[in-house]
Amino acid sequence: MSFLKRLKKVINLKTTNKLKALIEILIVSTRLGLTSFGGPVAHLGYFHAEYVRRRKWLDEKSYADLVALCQFLPGPASSQVGIGIGVMRAGVLGGIVSFLGFTLPSVLALIIFAIILQGFDVGNAGWIHGLKIVAVAVVAHAILGMANNLTPDLKRKAIALFAMVVTLLWQTAFSQVGVILVAAIVGFILFKQTITTDDSRMEFPISKRFAVICLTLFFGLLILLPILREATSLNWVALFDSFYRSGSLVFGGGHVVLPLLEREFVPTGWISEEAFLAGYGAAQAVPGPLFTFAAYIGAVIDGWKGGLLATFAIFLPAFLLILGTLPFWDSLRRNSKVKAALMGINAAVVGILISAFYFPIWTSSVLAPIDFAFAAILFSMLDYWKLPPWMIVLTGAIGGTLMGLLL
Repeated sequence: MSFLKRLKKVINLKTTNKLKALIEILIVSTRLGLTSFGGPVAHLGYFHAEYVRRRKWLDEKSYADLVALCQFLPGPASSQVGIGIGVMRAGVLGGIVSFLGFTLPSVLALIIFAIILQGFDVGNAGWIHGLKIVAVAVVAHAILGMANNLTPDLKRKAIALFAMVVTLLWQTAFSQVGVILVAAIVGFILFKQTITTDDSRMEFPISKRFAVICLTLFFGLLILLPILREATSLNWVALFDSFYRSGSLVFGGGHVVLPLLEREFVPTGWISEEAFLAGYGAAQAVPGPLFTFAAYIGAVIDGWKGGLLATFAIFLPAFLLILGTLPFWDSLRRNSKVKAALMGINAAVVGILISAFYFPIWTSSVLAPIDFAFAAILFSMLDYWKLPPWMIVLTGAIGGTLMGLLL
């Protein structure tokens, strides 16, 4: 009897610790979902500040390796990074909770925009411009931190420079993947003889069998859904197929998925060009992943039910891919040859971030000397005064509003 009591106590303790971890993940990810403006590169900066620097849930190298994996996979990279961190903390359920916290705020906001606020012009509001300048400060802060750790020598600085130049001059959907592949080959050649003593581990409480099921489901749906669409006349099947395919085939983040969604829904008459553009303006005004623009389109087509269906369909490939690759990732990255390739990939990620920092973040945000001055103030608040990101976001919104009124 005493053994059963002790066993019950252990089970209760584990359950309590798991519940506490899930609640913590939900609180932190929801706060990020409410304050992370500026697109996927800025989101990675927010994640770095919160998960690596502040909470130390994972170290710099593990974070960089996870970012490299998610940059390599199709889908919303920042959302996949958040899912991966949640999985590391509390298993698959932790990944789901992390995703919900980061994504639901913008999903709900865009569904409301679709149902009630479609006629409002939010695209040129002053506070939105202020939030774009916030993204400049956040990304600059993230780049400096990652560059110090991931490009410490001239070889890796050269790889970062190559990645930056190529992704600036060759802006296609596959440029990032091509650069990462080249960087992996160069890293393998340059660093395969490098002896490292790093024994850090990335723990993912997912079985490889479960991972294989996820990968099989990903490819199976990619093949099966178009067949079902042709064989049936159900609108929800066609809707699910369009969003699932868009989420499966996008490299490069949310800005790349927009033309795919436009091609899927505007010519076919699902949504008008005017409504599409109005939703794009609304999507720029909310925090969180730009993939949640799908919630707006789905809500325009079929109300809140369509919004939730579209959200599930476009993010499902990201879930299946990240859960299908994480169990194999730690063993691969600890292999000496793979580690050499990852040294090149991590350096390339820095270059890709610098490229994205210039375009579209800098070019769409810093339009006048006052914008640069405001960005410098926000960066100083974040980097020198160590103020929390939410305060930087609030200051950016207020400052952007004041600049819009005074200038």
